[in-house]
Amino acid sequence: MKLAVFDFDSTLMDGETIDFLAEPLGLKEKVASITEMAMKGELDFFESLIMRVKLLEGLEEKKVDEICRNLPFMPGADEIIKALKKNGVKVMVFSGGFRNATSYAREVLGFDADFSNKLHSKNGILTGLVGGEMMFSHSKGDMLKRIQNILGVTPEETMVVGDGANDLSMFEYAGTRVAFCAKEILKKHANIIIEEKDLTKILEFL
Repeated sequence: MKLAVFDFDSTLMDGETIDFLAEPLGLKEKVASITEMAMKGELDFFESLIMRVKLLEGLEEKKVDEICRNLPFMPGADEIIKALKKNGVKVMVFSGGFRNATSYAREVLGFDADFSNKLHSKNGILTGLVGGEMMFSHSKGDMLKRIQNILGVTPEETMVVGDGANDLSMFEYAGTRVAFCAKEILKKHANIIIEEKDLTKILEFL
């Protein structure tokens, strides 16, 4: 294995960043229900992202950063990244979530790169708009294919780890496909299924 790509929300991090961000606005349950539908594949990912980010309008950017610096990492996140990197594997994060969270996580956990979305703000306040590399259901697969071309890595040398429907597109380009505490739609396409919230369990299969 030469390349490992992890989803962030509910994979490297225990929960959904956008649900945590909606909490101070009193909208956690509303946002969480939309997130759940999107992760099950019942709602188009792009449409769900636009709907949910719109609900964050008015939140202070410094509050976003504060929340993103206090997100709970999944048990075993630090250990698995260290183990993979020790073996010369490039480790990346592809997230339909936000740079505020993934870039901070990169500093803490030490993975090589993060690709995610950017919350738009004006004068330090979220406008309810979003843009970035991971906006669509096909974005992760598209990015993985491009990274593989740059690094000269084959699908057989690639592991991907995710939990929801928007991780399906990257499963197509990986020999090792891990469904981690995942929705049924993803489990169907996985060749490793982990049901316990412990990322080190993946190491038992490698």
